[in-house]
Amino acid sequence: MDIKYYEFDTPIGQMIIFFSIKGIVYLYLLDDSKEDIIGHVNRKYGQTRKVDKNNYDYHMQIIEYLEGKLKKFSLPLDLRGTDFQKKVWIELLKIPYGETISYKEMAINIGTPKGYRAVGGALNKNPVLIVVPCHRVIGSNGNLVGFGGGLKLKERLLALESNNRIIN
Repeated sequence: MDIKYYEFDTPIGQMIIFFSIKGIVYLYLLDDSKEDIIGHVNRKYGQTRKVDKNNYDYHMQIIEYLEGKLKKFSLPLDLRGTDFQKKVWIELLKIPYGETISYKEMAINIGTPKGYRAVGGALNKNPVLIVVPCHRVIGSNGNLVGFGGGLKLKERLLALESNNRIIN
């Protein structure tokens, strides 16, 4: 399957988005080497090719969200992972904007009450940060724990959702 990608600027930095004809496959904040990310996606999902961002608008909703103008995404997704991972990621999409849930609550919601560590593993593999809102999952004690984009970004995203503006 043909996977395309492009880079775009956001209030939190440059991002790269990979998508198929079905929807977004992978979204990443470019804090690492762009070539490493492209290589990772090529190995995991198949060959990719760069396209002109002016021909696509996937990034517009992400920017609007990060500017506090959008609370619910309507972007198509092409989530690729194990059945368990996809089950967790789909459940993430049900967490309302501005709300949080614990890993334990997530495990209960998907029918595996003792599987909170497995839920954490699935969240760690979430390929579409921000749009599939794993930043809304916190520790049972209310602490911010685990986030692929780093705890500082998780804190900024949660602050955005509570204040409707990105925190620098």
